[in-house]
Amino acid sequence: MILYRPVAVFQFYKLSPSPSSPKFLSQFKHSYSFLSGSASPSSSSSSSLRISWLWLKKPRGGQFRAFGAAVAATVKHGAGGGGDTFYAEESVSWSSLGVSDKLSRALFNAGLGQPSLVQAVTIPSIFSGKDVVVAAETGSGKTHSYLVPLIDRLCTGEDDSGNVASEQGESPPRKVSLVLCPNVTLCEQVVRMANDLCGDDGQPLLTVAAVCGRQGWPVNKPNIVVTTPAALLNNIEPNKRRRVAFLRGVKYVVFDEADMLLCGGFQNKVIRLMHMLRYDEKQLSWSKESTPESPMRLEFENSSGFNLEDDEDSKNEVISDGEESFEGVVDDLSECNDARPLKGTDWRRVRKHYERSKQYIFIAATLPVNGKKTAGAVLKKMLPDANWVSGNYLHRHNPRLKQRWIEVSVDTQVDELLKAVKEGSRSKSVDFGGGQRTIVFANTVEAVEAVAKILLRIGIECYRYHKDCSLEERSQTLYNFQEKGGILVCTDAAARGVDIPNISHVIQADFSTSAVDFLHRVGRTARAGQYGLVTSFYTESNRDLVAAVRRAGETGQSMETAFSRKRSFRNKLKKRGSGKVTETSTVG
Repeated sequence: MILYRPVAVFQFYKLSPSPSSPKFLSQFKHSYSFLSGSASPSSSSSSSLRISWLWLKKPRGGQFRAFGAAVAATVKHGAGGGGDTFYAEESVSWSSLGVSDKLSRALFNAGLGQPSLVQAVTIPSIFSGKDVVVAAETGSGKTHSYLVPLIDRLCTGEDDSGNVASEQGESPPRKVSLVLCPNVTLCEQVVRMANDLCGDDGQPLLTVAAVCGRQGWPVNKPNIVVTTPAALLNNIEPNKRRRVAFLRGVKYVVFDEADMLLCGGFQNKVIRLMHMLRYDEKQLSWSKESTPESPMRLEFENSSGFNLEDDEDSKNEVISDGEESFEGVVDDLSECNDARPLKGTDWRRVRKHYERSKQYIFIAATLPVNGKKTAGAVLKKMLPDANWVSGNYLHRHNPRLKQRWIEVSVDTQVDELLKAVKEGSRSKSVDFGGGQRTIVFANTVEAVEAVAKILLRIGIECYRYHKDCSLEERSQTLYNFQEKGGILVCTDAAARGVDIPNISHVIQADFSTSAVDFLHRVGRTARAGQYGLVTSFYTESNRDLVAAVRRAGETGQSMETAFSRKRSFRNKLKKRGSGKVTETSTVG
């Protein structure tokens, strides 16, 4: 494989002769249900967590009660008698979910005439005001599932605030939605999707701003701020007045690609932001109890007992970059519902007892819950009363996806790769001139460049996308790929969140280094109810991971048992006597 062999193999490889010259790559299963008292689908009944799970199809056993207008939906049958795996039942409309007429028209004009299954469950859940965790398969409509209710609430809030201002002579604080994403590409995509929802005048319903890359803090106050954790901290930490005003206005916080943001290199920054947001909630809660006649007038600078810089106790809440723990966040959010009036000498207890004033929404296509430090396990502890929305095919094979598995060696991999690429040109599902698209994944930057050179050498044009490309180059590449079609050769930098329509074929020139990466890669096709093809090449060195993934698909089981990579996965294989898994290089 490209991952395990020197790149020089491809630079000096002579293509095998070919008789022909290569051509350019020319519902509801059941009613929605609301299950309380269950920590996860696989957890024991003795769990003490008070988590609410919203299912797209009813799990076996347990007691259920209806949730939202979508409960009335029945099975939607296709021509073959099977249920639709993407769209909600025809009787379920945006209006029936509680969406305003103005936003419903904007969605229809944007080509979104009917909610998806995930959207039909998530939107009422967010409208309820409770914290929400959405774990659903790629391409299920998760971005609009949080954008729609937030835009609706912000539009309604603007109308109401205007009435309040005219009656009372003063304007209440402006509500803001904060959306956190792991990278600039995803931030810009969320902004585009929000701006596509326009009113009758053709203008976006709300002001949306991206704060990332080279885009600094917006001059005009936006309704929605989309940013990365690092960019947000860089813009609000040095400026105390900006930080105070912004955090006080934030009412909705979305963590898109939550499993990525809660782990690895993002974790420390997210912890800092969570403590800042939580501290603002504490301040507001204390101010309401101590000065009920004007709760919103309390500022950090004027509070002798609540100064983030001066209060030594509060300093400890903002964890240093060297620590990696959500324990402080977990403790406070799990106890915050015990808000009560505080005595003048007892203000420090607001650290553990306060009224919540922000809504937290976590979105993910993969959300492992096994283990104490996985993103799912952290969220269970952090938000014990949250509503959980789980997709029908979370961590499972998509039934609209056809998969081919090909074991290759250093001698056969190039021929097999070219054969797979050419097969896309013979596909009748989407004509290339109309924008047929193929994505080829490799594990390193060097491997991407090697694959691109092979394709260019035989006259097949392609785009490159990896971490060594500038932000401008990446943005232009994705735009050209979406507008013109063709072949995109990339690393896992393009595996998460990138929503490009009509990708008919995904090729893994290098097999994924983990089951999580596998799910995100194959999720670039068969999106929004469409069908797709995935061709995966693998070598002897990754047979065990391939076997685990294929076994899950064949048995219809979750792939979560194969999520642990490297050491833990290797130890599991040793226990089964399957031998040793070869280490792989870092994803580029």
